[in-house]
Order: sequence, then C-alpha cells, then structure tokens
Amino acid sequence: MTQTLYLSRQGCQVSLDAEYITVFHQKKLIQQVQLPLIDLILIFGYSQLTTQLIRACLQRSITIAYLSKSGYCYGRLLPLQRSHPTFMRLQAQLSDAQKLFAAQQLIHAKLRNSRVILMRQQRRRPHPTLELSINCLDVLAKRSLESHTLQTLQGIEGSGARHYYDALAECFQHPQLSFQGRSRRPPGNEINALLSFGYQVLWNHLLGIVENLGLDPYAGCLHQQHHNHAALVSDLLEPFRAPIIDSLVLQLVNRRLIRPEDNFRFEAGGCFLNEHGRQRFLKHFIQRMEQQTQEEPFWHVLARQVRAFCQWLRCPDHLWCYRID
Repeated sequence: MTQTLYLSRQGCQVSLDAEYITVFHQKKLIQQVQLPLIDLILIFGYSQLTTQLIRACLQRSITIAYLSKSGYCYGRLLPLQRSHPTFMRLQAQLSDAQKLFAAQQLIHAKLRNSRVILMRQQRRRPHPTLELSINCLDVLAKRSLESHTLQTLQGIEGSGARHYYDALAECFQHPQLSFQGRSRRPPGNEINALLSFGYQVLWNHLLGIVENLGLDPYAGCLHQQHHNHAALVSDLLEPFRAPIIDSLVLQLVNRRLIRPEDNFRFEAGGCFLNEHGRQRFLKHFIQRMEQQTQEEPFWHVLARQVRAFCQWLRCPDHLWCYRID
C-alpha cells in the first residue's frame, strides 16, 4: 500500500539515494523511505527537495504539494500525463439537475455521518444538547434528499452544521481547552486550529486522488468555484469531515494526547499548530487513516469515493457516498 510522506519539520533537506528518499535535518538523517512506496509528498513550510528527487517523482506520478505551516496549499507539482479529457468532458456536460443530485447525496451522507458521531458521544456521556442535535440532523438529512434547489440544500447544510457544532462543543472534556463553535480564517482557539489543520490535510489527500484519476478538481457540484478553489475536492470532502477529522480531534483532546502549552502558537489574531503540534497531529492522523472501516482502511475509502464519482459521471444514476453505521 502506498503512503504519504509528510515534511512538517522546518529546514529539512530531502534528496534521492538510489530508490530511497532521504530526509536530513541539520545534516542528520531523520527519515528514509522507499520511493516506490510513496504516492504523495506534503511539504509544510520550508524544506528543500533536490532536482533529482523532483524529476524522479514526476516520472513515477508522485505528487509534490507545497503548503503553509497551517496546511494551506500554495501549489503542486504534477506530471503532464495526468489529464483525462473523458472525465473532464463529462463533468462539463452535467446538467443542473445532475449536479443537484450529486450534492444531495454528499450532504445527506455528511449529515448522517455527523449524526452517528454525536450518537456515539451520547452513549458515552448523555447530554440534552446532543439529543436535540441528533434528532435535528435526522430530520435535516431526510430533507436534504427532498430539496429542489442548490440554495435550499445549502441552507439545510448550514442548519445542520450549526446543530452539529453546538452539540460537538459538549463532547470535549479538557480543563484547558474549550470549544464554543466553529471559527476559521484564522482559527480562534486550539480546537479550531486542530479542526482546520485536519481538514486541510485531508483536503490535500483528496485533491491528489482527484488529479490522479483525471477529474477536473475545479468543477464542483455543491461548492462554487472562486479564487481558484478546487470545488470538487471540497464537495467530496464533506462526508469525511466528522468520521475522520472530528473524531480524531475528539480523541486527541479528551485523551490528553495534545498539549495546549506545547503544541500551539498564537499569531495574526489566530491560533495555529506549531511544529511539534503538527508532527503529533500527523502521527495520529496516519494511525487514524490506517484503521479499518467497513473492512478497509480510510485510505482506500477515500479512493473508492472518488472512483464512485467517476463511475457516476459515466452513468449518472446512482452515486455511492461514504456513510458510517
């Protein structure tokens, strides 16, 4: 199974030694991984890759993504042969009704998955807010399949998000960390910093899969393209936010696996993970992605969701969207 190489430590020198990627920091070898096992390299902040390694990655269709320290993607290096005009043409030919259908399926899966996360938390520690939100999400999930316009569907999604995050705030149990609701650009506190970083990391993984399969990442069904936003990637991310990132953040916070005094930095009016925080998060993120769900790891589920979208483009009748039980 291929994997992702994360470079979150600042100032690394990354080179190619035969069939191995070698990572040095201050002239000390800190990591070595076989090149054929890698399908994506994510560089957070400042590290240097040699020309020989970049050329080898392009020859093997390994994507290299350059990100900010908080996970924002500045750009990616891709081989030329990735384009697939068939899928791009099919995306361009989608009718408004077909786009609405795809958006309905994705939001329905998102609301159902969010509801399951809350139901699990309710069984562990019952709370009236959780019970109310669970019931509301059940109603909204059914309504999402009955919406007649994209604007109506987006309103349902927004209502579901408010109920969900209100309830999620009751699930965090840490004396030094609290969550009063979702805030971003910039994240307002430590938990929002964890959520934002996690969503960005997962978004970049999905972008790599979308590009590998030859889809147009900018042609979305739910999200609108703006400022070079890869709208399709944001569409496909929706069902996975709660079961992958939100559940991971709950684990990190409630099990005291993240240290508020050591893993965050405050600047520019926001809160962000520092280098140690990013390394700790990515370690647990990898473990989370390797967990089995429906008899396969989350890595495979992400790819299966994108392949299902490709199949739907060829025959726009049924669209499989990931849902947890």
